[in-house]
Amino acid sequence: MLVEAPILGLRALFFDVFGTLVDWRGSVAREAQAILRPQGFSLDWAAFADAWRDEYQPGMEEVRSGRIPFSKLDALHRRNLERFLPRFGVTSLSEATLHDLTLAWHRLDAWPEVPAALTRLKRNFMIAPVSNGNISLMVDLARRNHFPWDAILGAEVARDFKPKPGVYLVACEALDLKPEHCMMVAAHSSDLSAAAACGLRTAHLARPNEHGPGKGETAPSVPVDFAAKDLAGLADKLSV
Repeated sequence: MLVEAPILGLRALFFDVFGTLVDWRGSVAREAQAILRPQGFSLDWAAFADAWRDEYQPGMEEVRSGRIPFSKLDALHRRNLERFLPRFGVTSLSEATLHDLTLAWHRLDAWPEVPAALTRLKRNFMIAPVSNGNISLMVDLARRNHFPWDAILGAEVARDFKPKPGVYLVACEALDLKPEHCMMVAAHSSDLSAAAACGLRTAHLARPNEHGPGKGETAPSVPVDFAAKDLAGLADKLSV
Protein backbone atom coordinates (compact mmCIF):
# COMPACT_ATOMS: atom_id res chain seq x y z
CA MET A 1 0.00 0.00 0.00
CA LEU A 2 1.33 3.44 -0.92
CA VAL A 3 1.48 6.15 1.72
CA GLU A 4 1.08 9.53 0.01
CA ALA A 5 2.03 11.69 3.01
CA PRO A 6 5.30 12.37 4.83
CA ILE A 7 6.25 9.67 7.34
CA LEU A 8 6.37 10.75 10.96
CA GLY A 9 9.87 10.40 12.39
CA LEU A 10 11.67 10.00 9.05
CA ARG A 11 15.20 11.34 9.53
CA ALA A 12 17.42 9.94 6.78
CA LEU A 13 17.16 9.01 3.11
CA PHE A 14 19.46 6.35 1.70
CA PHE A 15 19.97 6.11 -2.05
CA ASP A 16 20.82 3.42 -4.49
CA VAL A 17 23.04 5.07 -7.10
CA PHE A 18 23.56 3.02 -10.29
CA GLY A 19 20.42 3.41 -12.36
CA THR A 20 18.55 5.28 -9.64
CA LEU A 21 20.60 8.48 -9.61
CA VAL A 22 22.97 8.02 -12.55
CA ASP A 23 22.69 6.76 -16.11
CA TRP A 24 25.27 3.98 -16.05
CA ARG A 25 24.38 2.59 -19.49
CA GLY A 26 24.71 5.75 -21.53
CA SER A 27 27.74 6.92 -19.58
CA VAL A 28 29.70 3.66 -19.80
CA ALA A 29 28.92 3.40 -23.53
CA ARG A 30 30.23 6.95 -24.05
CA GLU A 31 33.39 6.33 -22.00
CA ALA A 32 34.15 3.00 -23.70
CA GLN A 33 33.81 4.61 -27.11
CA ALA A 34 36.06 7.52 -26.14
CA ILE A 35 38.76 5.14 -24.89
CA LEU A 36 38.60 2.28 -27.39
CA ARG A 37 37.65 3.90 -30.70
CA PRO A 38 40.98 5.79 -30.98
CA GLN A 39 42.68 2.40 -30.61
CA GLY A 40 40.86 1.11 -33.68
CA PHE A 41 37.91 -0.72 -32.11
CA SER A 42 34.41 -0.30 -33.51
CA LEU A 43 31.80 -1.90 -31.26
CA ASP A 44 28.17 -1.73 -30.28
CA TRP A 45 28.94 0.54 -27.34
CA ALA A 46 25.57 0.12 -25.63
CA ALA A 47 25.93 -3.66 -25.87
CA PHE A 48 29.40 -3.29 -24.36
CA ALA A 49 27.91 -1.43 -21.38
CA ASP A 50 25.16 -4.03 -21.03
CA ALA A 51 27.66 -6.89 -21.09
CA TRP A 52 29.71 -5.28 -18.35
CA ARG A 53 26.62 -4.69 -16.21
CA ASP A 54 25.54 -8.31 -16.77
CA GLU A 55 28.65 -9.37 -14.85
CA TYR A 56 27.73 -7.12 -11.88
CA GLN A 57 25.51 -9.43 -9.83
CA PRO A 58 27.50 -12.62 -10.52
CA GLY A 59 30.69 -10.86 -9.43
CA MET A 60 29.17 -9.64 -6.17
CA GLU A 61 27.57 -13.01 -5.49
CA GLU A 62 31.04 -14.51 -5.20
CA VAL A 63 31.58 -12.18 -2.24
CA ARG A 64 28.09 -12.58 -0.76
CA SER A 65 28.40 -16.35 -0.87
CA GLY A 66 31.82 -16.31 0.78
CA ARG A 67 33.63 -17.82 -2.22
CA ILE A 68 36.03 -14.87 -2.29
CA PRO A 69 36.86 -12.21 0.33
CA PHE A 70 35.21 -8.81 0.20
CA SER A 71 36.55 -6.73 -2.67
CA LYS A 72 35.79 -3.15 -3.61
CA LEU A 73 33.50 -2.78 -6.60
CA ASP A 74 36.37 -1.24 -8.57
CA ALA A 75 38.25 -4.53 -8.24
CA LEU A 76 35.20 -6.52 -9.30
CA HIS A 77 34.58 -4.19 -12.24
CA ARG A 78 38.17 -4.75 -13.41
CA ARG A 79 37.86 -8.52 -13.01
CA ASN A 80 34.52 -8.53 -14.84
CA LEU A 81 35.94 -6.36 -17.63
CA GLU A 82 38.67 -8.86 -18.33
CA ARG A 83 36.10 -11.66 -18.37
CA PHE A 84 33.92 -10.25 -21.15
CA LEU A 85 36.35 -8.26 -23.31
CA PRO A 86 37.27 -11.30 -25.46
CA ARG A 87 33.61 -11.66 -26.49
CA PHE A 88 33.93 -8.29 -28.24
CA GLY A 89 37.26 -9.16 -29.83
CA VAL A 90 39.07 -6.64 -27.65
CA THR A 91 42.54 -7.91 -26.79
CA SER A 92 46.05 -6.68 -26.06
CA LEU A 93 45.01 -3.59 -24.11
CA SER A 94 47.66 -1.90 -22.04
CA GLU A 95 47.44 -1.75 -18.26
CA ALA A 96 46.82 1.99 -18.51
CA THR A 97 43.87 1.45 -20.86
CA LEU A 98 42.35 -1.27 -18.68
CA HIS A 99 42.65 1.00 -15.65
CA ASP A 100 41.09 3.93 -17.50
CA LEU A 101 38.21 1.72 -18.66
CA THR A 102 37.61 0.51 -15.12
CA LEU A 103 37.37 4.10 -13.95
CA ALA A 104 34.60 4.74 -16.50
CA TRP A 105 32.25 3.90 -13.62
CA HIS A 106 33.64 6.94 -11.77
CA ARG A 107 32.51 9.20 -14.63
CA LEU A 108 28.80 8.47 -14.82
CA ASP A 109 26.33 11.29 -15.41
CA ALA A 110 23.32 11.92 -13.19
CA TRP A 111 19.78 11.80 -14.47
CA PRO A 112 18.87 15.46 -15.14
CA GLU A 113 16.71 16.22 -12.10
CA VAL A 114 18.85 14.52 -9.49
CA PRO A 115 21.34 17.18 -8.22
CA ALA A 116 18.67 19.81 -7.61
CA ALA A 117 16.30 17.29 -6.04
CA LEU A 118 18.99 16.04 -3.65
CA THR A 119 19.64 19.61 -2.58
CA ARG A 120 15.93 20.02 -1.82
CA LEU A 121 15.78 16.78 0.16
CA LYS A 122 18.88 17.68 2.18
CA ARG A 123 16.98 20.60 3.71
CA ASN A 124 14.82 18.22 5.76
CA PHE A 125 16.71 14.92 5.85
CA MET A 126 20.18 13.47 6.20
CA ILE A 127 21.09 12.00 2.83
CA ALA A 128 23.65 9.34 1.93
CA PRO A 129 24.28 6.74 -0.76
CA VAL A 130 23.84 3.14 0.30
CA SER A 131 25.36 1.69 -2.84
CA ASN A 132 27.42 -1.32 -3.78
CA GLY A 133 29.97 1.14 -5.14
CA ASN A 134 33.13 1.78 -3.14
CA ILE A 135 33.77 5.05 -1.34
CA SER A 136 36.21 6.55 -3.86
CA LEU A 137 33.75 5.77 -6.65
CA MET A 138 30.92 7.47 -4.74
CA VAL A 139 33.14 10.50 -4.02
CA ASP A 140 34.01 10.89 -7.70
CA LEU A 141 30.35 10.64 -8.76
CA ALA A 142 29.38 13.16 -6.10
CA ARG A 143 32.03 15.65 -7.19
CA ARG A 144 31.19 15.19 -10.87
CA ASN A 145 27.44 15.59 -10.38
CA HIS A 146 27.26 17.89 -7.33
CA PHE A 147 25.61 15.37 -5.01
CA PRO A 148 25.53 17.05 -1.55
CA TRP A 149 25.91 13.95 0.64
CA ASP A 150 26.04 14.13 4.43
CA ALA A 151 27.91 10.81 4.52
CA ILE A 152 28.94 7.98 2.19
CA LEU A 153 27.69 4.60 3.35
CA GLY A 154 27.09 1.25 1.71
CA ALA A 155 29.09 -1.80 0.75
CA GLU A 156 32.59 -0.71 1.68
CA VAL A 157 31.43 0.37 5.16
CA ALA A 158 29.51 -2.89 5.68
CA ARG A 159 32.15 -5.07 3.95
CA ASP A 160 29.39 -6.83 2.04
CA PHE A 161 27.02 -6.18 -0.83
CA LYS A 162 23.32 -5.48 -1.05
CA PRO A 163 20.85 -7.07 -0.69
CA LYS A 164 22.54 -8.58 2.39
CA PRO A 165 20.76 -7.16 5.48
CA GLY A 166 23.94 -5.89 7.08
CA VAL A 167 24.46 -3.27 4.38
CA TYR A 168 21.17 -1.54 5.25
CA LEU A 169 21.48 -1.99 9.00
CA VAL A 170 25.07 -0.73 9.23
CA ALA A 171 23.94 2.42 7.39
CA CYS A 172 21.26 3.02 10.02
CA GLU A 173 23.73 2.37 12.82
CA ALA A 174 26.25 4.78 11.30
CA LEU A 175 23.76 7.62 11.74
CA ASP A 176 22.55 6.36 15.15
CA LEU A 177 19.06 5.83 13.78
CA LYS A 178 16.54 3.02 13.99
CA PRO A 179 15.63 1.44 10.64
CA GLU A 180 12.09 2.86 10.78
CA HIS A 181 13.57 6.36 10.80
CA CYS A 182 15.40 5.71 7.52
CA MET A 183 14.11 5.29 3.97
CA MET A 184 15.75 3.49 1.08
CA VAL A 185 15.24 5.15 -2.30
CA ALA A 186 15.82 3.02 -5.39
CA ALA A 187 14.67 2.27 -8.91
CA HIS A 188 14.85 -1.48 -8.23
CA SER A 189 12.09 -3.35 -6.43
CA SER A 190 14.48 -6.06 -5.24
CA ASP A 191 16.59 -3.48 -3.39
CA LEU A 192 13.51 -2.00 -1.75
CA SER A 193 12.14 -5.39 -0.74
CA ALA A 194 15.41 -6.22 1.01
CA ALA A 195 15.48 -2.84 2.79
CA ALA A 196 11.87 -3.21 3.91
CA ALA A 197 12.66 -6.63 5.36
CA CYS A 198 15.19 -4.85 7.60
CA GLY A 199 12.57 -2.39 8.81
CA LEU A 200 13.42 0.58 6.58
CA ARG A 201 10.82 2.67 4.80
CA THR A 202 10.99 2.55 1.01
CA ALA A 203 10.51 4.81 -2.00
CA HIS A 204 10.56 3.74 -5.65
CA LEU A 205 11.71 5.95 -8.52
CA ALA A 206 10.67 5.09 -12.05
CA ARG A 207 13.62 4.75 -14.43
CA PRO A 208 11.92 3.23 -17.49
CA ASN A 209 14.98 3.58 -19.73
CA GLU A 210 17.71 2.36 -17.35
CA HIS A 211 18.66 -0.66 -19.48
CA GLY A 212 17.75 0.98 -22.78
CA PRO A 213 14.51 2.47 -24.17
CA GLY A 214 11.58 0.94 -22.31
CA LYS A 215 13.86 -1.44 -20.38
CA GLY A 216 13.56 -0.32 -16.78
CA GLU A 217 11.08 -0.30 -13.93
CA THR A 218 8.14 2.04 -14.48
CA ALA A 219 6.53 1.13 -11.15
CA PRO A 220 7.41 -0.97 -8.09
CA SER A 221 6.55 -4.66 -8.09
CA VAL A 222 6.59 -4.78 -4.27
CA PRO A 223 4.76 -2.72 -1.60
CA VAL A 224 6.47 0.63 -0.97
CA ASP A 225 5.76 3.74 1.06
CA PHE A 226 6.18 6.09 -1.89
CA ALA A 227 6.38 5.77 -5.66
CA ALA A 228 7.42 8.70 -7.84
CA LYS A 229 8.18 9.36 -11.50
CA ASP A 230 11.62 10.74 -10.56
CA LEU A 231 13.53 12.24 -7.64
CA ALA A 232 11.91 15.65 -8.00
CA GLY A 233 8.56 13.91 -7.73
CA LEU A 234 9.66 12.23 -4.52
CA ALA A 235 10.76 15.60 -3.10
CA ASP A 236 7.28 16.91 -3.88
CA LYS A 237 5.68 13.99 -2.05
CA LEU A 238 7.92 14.58 0.96
CA SER A 239 6.89 18.25 0.95
CA VAL A 240 10.33 19.77 0.48
